[in-house]
Amino acid sequence: MSQFRGLFPAAITPLTADGKVYEKGLRQYLEFNIQAGVHGFWLAGGTGESVLLDDEDNRRVAGIAADQNGGRIVNIMHVGAATTARACALAEHAADVGCESICAVPPFFYTPSDDQVVEHYKAVGAAADLPLFLYNLPAATNVDLTPAVVQRLRDEVPQLQGLKHSSPNFGNARVFAEMGLDCFIGSATLMLPALTVGCCGLVDGPPAFAPELWLNVWQAYQAGDLRSAEAAQRRALDVYGLFTSDYLATMKYIVGLRIGLDLGGPKETRNTLTDEAKAELRSRVEALNLEAVTPA
Repeated sequence: MSQFRGLFPAAITPLTADGKVYEKGLRQYLEFNIQAGVHGFWLAGGTGESVLLDDEDNRRVAGIAADQNGGRIVNIMHVGAATTARACALAEHAADVGCESICAVPPFFYTPSDDQVVEHYKAVGAAADLPLFLYNLPAATNVDLTPAVVQRLRDEVPQLQGLKHSSPNFGNARVFAEMGLDCFIGSATLMLPALTVGCCGLVDGPPAFAPELWLNVWQAYQAGDLRSAEAAQRRALDVYGLFTSDYLATMKYIVGLRIGLDLGGPKETRNTLTDEAKAELRSRVEALNLEAVTPA
């Protein structure tokens, strides 16, 4: 059975006041999720702000996470970049520091042809020779990895293990799973329905704040208790009411509440939370009655 199954929170990247990776915060945050029972992490993806960090900071995330997790869970390190050369260099580094797997968005900004997408993933896969996950995030990349393209990648990229499917076309998740790929759904609102059509698990940001809620969905479904899984999914959806347009700032603040550390704000200062917004968030987090909400 594949090791790539279950709950893989899309990790935030805690930052210091000067915008660098906050090592203590990252380690404590990862450990909080490991102790909760998550199966792995999706590191430096959209929630982890990789496209806003420089390559050295992304390398630090990979090294810190590999060291902290110590083989207890599975790391999938995002190495996607606008150029193939940068993605390959990050992939090679992820392998060198001990990450178990890599993932990557397709080339973006200059919309690539299907042939260019295939050649890009061939190079990235070969650079690390680790299990490779595609990151299908068309809202951000303007590239939708269709079943036809994914089938080509399945045939031509030997390292391909699976993908995170964050496209509005939910039906393609079943198609990808039927190709024999490990398909993670990219929306925590769809974890249970995705499992019923063959997805291997969930990758999304909000479970990093309350992993126990989505682990309840996973465990009930694995036990064949659909009624309990449905109840757990409804309970988990309560968390989504916390998020505003300031998604990254909200994520960092509410994760910080749970572990008792200030994890900083987004890399770019365009997203901010006022003191009033923080007070309201804290009140709403506490109303969820999660265990051990730690004072900030």
